[in-house]
Amino acid sequence: MSTDLSESRTAQAHLHHPDGSPIRILVVDDENTLTDLLQMALRYEGWEVKSAGTGHQAVTLARDFKPDAVVLDIMLPDFDGLQVMRRIREGGNETPVLFLTAKDSLDDRIAGLTAGGDDYVTKPFSLEELVARLRSLLRRSRALVADTADPRIVVGDLVLDEDSYEVTRGGEQINLTATEFELLRYLMRNPRRVLSKAQILDRVWSYDFGGTSSVVELYISYLRKKIDAGRKPMIHTVRGAGYMVKAAE
Repeated sequence: MSTDLSESRTAQAHLHHPDGSPIRILVVDDENTLTDLLQMALRYEGWEVKSAGTGHQAVTLARDFKPDAVVLDIMLPDFDGLQVMRRIREGGNETPVLFLTAKDSLDDRIAGLTAGGDDYVTKPFSLEELVARLRSLLRRSRALVADTADPRIVVGDLVLDEDSYEVTRGGEQINLTATEFELLRYLMRNPRRVLSKAQILDRVWSYDFGGTSSVVELYISYLRKKIDAGRKPMIHTVRGAGYMVKAAE
């Protein structure tokens, strides 16, 4: 990553324990592909991550690992996520729980929140969205501290605010759709780094997205029209490799 001040992102609020040790996240799901992707994304945040594929494993691991938050699938092969949460929270443990639910299962979502869950995302989901939801849950925890509360990412004259979801370039506001925002956020978190279409699909779109790389090209073109139109370009194509964002020269 470049150390050029014009391209460096404003320091992201780095969540950690008061003693400086990393955040601990427990991921509970019986889909190995999903847990692998989640572990990759959460470790990218600097967090320590462990996973379980059954309710029994989750309860045992939670007792030993003492996670700061749990990403918990409602549907598990032995007993459901609601029972897992109740067992983890026995004895007054208030560990935040982010439920994973089926796309169209409104009953699951209502049951999860009614039973004491803190938030939920529906499958399929964007990895960026899940990480953002977890960060929001963790910020509320009194057991954690942040190095800085500044939610902005800055590359050149382009500024993205992760809390307000506002984007400006040269002080001029730019309106983006939710998907455009997630794509731009991923690019800006990696300034001057070439990101492949496959990497972008994994991080911005759902983990089991069935589309092709053409959707990445389409959304890159949308971003260019909004970010670069009438200005020196910041979004660049590296032929045969992918895309990157860097400060305009």
